[in-house]
Amino acid sequence: MSPIHHALVLNLHQPPGNFDLLFANNDWEAKEILYAYDRIARSLWGYEDVGRVHLSVSGSLLEVLSDPGFQQRVYGIVDCGTLLWHWQNRNIIDILGTGYYHPVLPLIPAEDREEHLVRWRGIARHLFWREHFDGFWPPEMGFSMELIPLLAAQGYRYVIVDSEHVEPIDAISWQELRYRPHIARHGGAEIIVIVRDRELSDAQEAGMEYSWFEHEVKHRTHWCNFEPLVTTCTDGENGGWFRNVTKGSNFWTCFYRELMDNARDEGPIRPTFIHDYLDRHGAHGEVRVKQGAWNTGWHHGRDFLQWTGSQTQKDALARVREVSSAFHAVRDHAISAELHDPALWHALAEAQWRLLRAETSCNFYWGEDWVPRSHVDLDAARAALDQIAVGKPPASA
Repeated sequence: MSPIHHALVLNLHQPPGNFDLLFANNDWEAKEILYAYDRIARSLWGYEDVGRVHLSVSGSLLEVLSDPGFQQRVYGIVDCGTLLWHWQNRNIIDILGTGYYHPVLPLIPAEDREEHLVRWRGIARHLFWREHFDGFWPPEMGFSMELIPLLAAQGYRYVIVDSEHVEPIDAISWQELRYRPHIARHGGAEIIVIVRDRELSDAQEAGMEYSWFEHEVKHRTHWCNFEPLVTTCTDGENGGWFRNVTKGSNFWTCFYRELMDNARDEGPIRPTFIHDYLDRHGAHGEVRVKQGAWNTGWHHGRDFLQWTGSQTQKDALARVREVSSAFHAVRDHAISAELHDPALWHALAEAQWRLLRAETSCNFYWGEDWVPRSHVDLDAARAALDQIAVGKPPASA
């Protein structure tokens, strides 16, 4: 029997200010999250030969974990500096690129997307001591084909998408569509598509025994005439399965350690890094990816309903587009007019980071509860733009 390659992907994200809110209102939840982060690398120690985990860490989370004030505040709980250093271990952890403030990229203005990617790469290069990141994790797995040229230009080799949205160009089997990497093309650019198995990922999120997982994976890949790549992706700090601190009762000590032990004993499932699998087996066939996100428990991910379901959410996203348009008009005018006033550029910088933070997916995820957070940042961005006395750009600009 051919080995079954398993790529484990964990998404880690905290919206700006969330730890302050949690420590003020529910400090045990904040501690559980920090323990979940700290548990990742520690659970792989001693398994460097078989342990393989991909981490996507949002820029806003990296920002708080690397902040000296926050590190001092939580030092008796978790040593964040050491935690980040442990995540640098390339033998057991591969870091995926993502967007700085964790926006649903297809929902924000196209003009803002690159800055989210550039800012994330800036902080990630500094903290993880590397220049290149092979794979890209779209926040909330929100993907559309128009992102391909941007991701390719940023140097990403592959992107992870949800199985619900992948369609083959030519007829292929269900197993090949789901368990083989493919190529997607758009606008003269191409990227490798790695397909997340939605059902197995749901099980990973909810909690499962290794014996069930092995049986299910073997059943799903039985008719593969190639070495399959099974990719499971979930959040890595949400839910009791990942937060439980009791040994033998969480993802790492109840499930993944047994998976690694079996892999070491030549079991059928072998943890792998996606880039290693691609180096050995490549990508096959071309696919289209329909616009959509991952499932969120009560929404299927199609049409981004979780983030756009109410008029209040739609109105806030429309205001994001309005403020973004105003920002880019002022900045483009300042560039074309070769304006060098430091106060002007300081105000533009203030407006831009506020705009980008307003686009955080969490602002729109919780129905209408967090939408006001987006408006607070949009108000600040608008106020910064109003300070700029550069005149309005011409109508043709």
